[in-house]
Amino acid sequence: MVNKGGYIYILTNTNNTVFYTGVTSDLGKRIKEHQTGKFSNSFTSRYNLVKLVYYEKFMSIDDAIYREKQIKAGSRKDKIGLINRLNPEWKNLETEIR
Repeated sequence: MVNKGGYIYILTNTNNTVFYTGVTSDLGKRIKEHQTGKFSNSFTSRYNLVKLVYYEKFMSIDDAIYREKQIKAGSRKDKIGLINRLNPEWKNLETEIR
């Protein structure tokens, strides 16, 4: 089996008040699914979380899943710190992944 790697990512809303941390093997496709509301009853759809403010790439999906669990276990303050280090202006990073 070929391991194509993985990503963890953090989405927020336009006011940067709600966060969602996820993991995927295809970041571009997954972000598009969030933005188009593919899963209309999901947390991200309910809170309009479509702004990609943080992501990390991993060589294996297992490593990405491990990192996702670390981030989810952290506090809101920890997530804000991660975002501020990579993306201090809180820009939508979607263009970087295309």
